[in-house]
Amino acid sequence: MSDDLDIRYGGAISVDTEMLRDIGARLAGVAGSLAQAAAAAGNAQALLLGSAACRSWDGFDTLGRSYRRLDESRITAETTSASTLLMADAYEVVELRAQAEALAASDAAAAAALQARADEIAGSDPRVQELVIALTQGWVVGRFEGLDFQVGFGTPIGALFGGVGTAAALLGKGVIPKGATLQGKADAVRVRPVVTTTPKGPPTSLPEALQRFPNSGGAQVRVEKYTMPDGTNRFVTYVKGTQSLLFGGSNPWDMKSNLELYDRQRSASYQATLDALKESGAEPGDRVDLVAYSQGGAIASHLAMDDVYDVGVEITAGSPVEPTLDDDQTLVQLRHTDDVVSSLAGGGSAGGTGSPDSFTAERVGDPGLGLQDLLLEPHRIETYVETAEMVEESGDPRVDGLDELWEDLGQATSVTATDYHAERVLPEEVVAPGGPTTPAPVVGDEWWNRKDVR
Repeated sequence: MSDDLDIRYGGAISVDTEMLRDIGARLAGVAGSLAQAAAAAGNAQALLLGSAACRSWDGFDTLGRSYRRLDESRITAETTSASTLLMADAYEVVELRAQAEALAASDAAAAAALQARADEIAGSDPRVQELVIALTQGWVVGRFEGLDFQVGFGTPIGALFGGVGTAAALLGKGVIPKGATLQGKADAVRVRPVVTTTPKGPPTSLPEALQRFPNSGGAQVRVEKYTMPDGTNRFVTYVKGTQSLLFGGSNPWDMKSNLELYDRQRSASYQATLDALKESGAEPGDRVDLVAYSQGGAIASHLAMDDVYDVGVEITAGSPVEPTLDDDQTLVQLRHTDDVVSSLAGGGSAGGTGSPDSFTAERVGDPGLGLQDLLLEPHRIETYVETAEMVEESGDPRVDGLDELWEDLGQATSVTATDYHAERVLPEEVVAPGGPTTPAPVVGDEWWNRKDVR
């Protein structure tokens, strides 16, 4: 069960609509060629039968079989083409309705136009709406598979785990709608570089990317700066998850930032990430790609939807939210259906998001029952690295699309990586007399990822 990996475009959609339509059109072309070939074989047979000199030819049976096989192949191609185009219509309806819902708050006119187009497609063939219902219902049923069958099932603990995803879906905070921006003012932070190194190059795979988070000096953010042959700079930013279970302590990666980000408020951790990028030399408009885990996924999602940097690729593992990206941005999401943190995204959007190269890879992270569930085993970064390795070995062509990112970065003439540590600037009244405050204990994601507590 833990090896069952589902890779799809996102939400209820397996393959991007444009890709399906292209496949359907090409199959229709194949069907046309097969029809011509079958007609040629049939005409040849008729001509030969009409010739007295050829009536004794012993190849008529073979020619007849060729005609029948060509015609059967034509029928199969036509049927498959029609089914593929029908599925593309169903996927488009799901996409349009999801986009309309995401736009409803910011652009009611555009949302209404999308909904009208979805209704038009759904009304063109009764089978389309039937497929839409089947797709969305299947997605709704399976998006939290395994979440309520963890340790404590039938107890308040099990009920809590099982209810988180449903509550998040009803709350509607898990999907960041188009045009949404972080509100309010973040707590003041101090950001300082901890260490600068010179990597041999960029990651060469998804698992390697998930193993580049900073691990020294309490750093929460790593920024890799790539100087390209044309003199421009590109950046890859790695953002860690929750570091403290405290609320409003010195570590910005805490529960206060979690709640603020989920409520779409500017958090100290978000501000610290922006400050780290600025400190590293990133200027507005520069290309910045993002790799993020847990709370880092919420930070990365808002960065990707902001206008400060040109975010081309966002990779997240166990993120509590899903962004609504443009069709020229690639979103790669790793999710475990039994991960209570990932379930805060409410299953994401039914329509998916991002470019046609975007995909969501999902599985049950830890199907076994045990005390490891209380340590959030399905949410551990090591468990997501295992999923990334499965994704890398899947052979899915969308996974190969990430190779372009690694290859482009591999052309850089120089690479530096700087780890940054951030602290929240605490109000004077909570600073201990005679000296600075004691740093908050490192718990949260760091705690449940430690080997000695597994």
